[in-house]
Amino acid sequence: MLEGQEGIEWEQWRALAAAAEEAGLDGFFRSDHYRSILRGEPAGSLDAWATLAALGASTTRIRLGTLVSPVTFRPPSVLAKNAVTVDHISGGRVELGVGAGWYEAEHETYGFPFPSTRERFDELERQLAEIHRQWAEGSDAWPKPLQQPRPPIILGGSAKPRGVSLAIRFADEYNTTFATVDQARERRRALDSAAQDARREPLTFSIMTGCVVGRDAAEAGERLARWRQITHQEGKPTFSGTVDEVVEDLRAYERVGVERAMLQHLDHEDVEMVVLLGELAAALAA
Repeated sequence: MLEGQEGIEWEQWRALAAAAEEAGLDGFFRSDHYRSILRGEPAGSLDAWATLAALGASTTRIRLGTLVSPVTFRPPSVLAKNAVTVDHISGGRVELGVGAGWYEAEHETYGFPFPSTRERFDELERQLAEIHRQWAEGSDAWPKPLQQPRPPIILGGSAKPRGVSLAIRFADEYNTTFATVDQARERRRALDSAAQDARREPLTFSIMTGCVVGRDAAEAGERLARWRQITHQEGKPTFSGTVDEVVEDLRAYERVGVERAMLQHLDHEDVEMVVLLGELAAALAA
């Protein structure tokens, strides 16, 4: 999972996506922010959906999506049409992550209104309903997505009641961020309980969190030092260490119900770490 707002240039996007596909990773997700959060100016973002459309044409297998597109950036018809377009370009490989939006500074910079939290969640609910309507067979919005009945929709958060309620109604996957093992366990329980109450199948449960990995302790230490330089933090991300160490930590999350991990790679200049993420995925699948 890549933070596009931190200055990832087009040739870097191409290299990272090619490396992810060659490494055997299942998905290639990116944030949908316009203004840098960590690196500061002049870092900034190419548009998420324009980038994914181009990557859909230059890759063949890997799934592509946003984590997540804020409803404050686009009307629902534009967001739905963007996702459908990428679905067609990629041959049916798009996933739509959508959220209420939170980063007020980028709204100020780009002239987007930034209403209250409650109003943003009201808009999230409205947009999800409209996207469902447009993608359904009975609507007059064409073309439909290639994936049927529709592309997967991802919502997320910390399993608070309203977010979980919206996920149960509209989503296929719930993604929680930067959670400990205990937090992941409790959030999974809350999600499963809500699904059971609604008499629907459980949602896929995933996590998005930081990761640095090396072939040995020395390489892992070098990457951790770079991560600290980028984040201005003295600690370490959730997953940090050699391939074997990170696999062991990922297994702990798997045991509490996490089914997919979107590993945040902040040092986008470091394409080689993507290869190691592929080794992680292969070890977990073995």
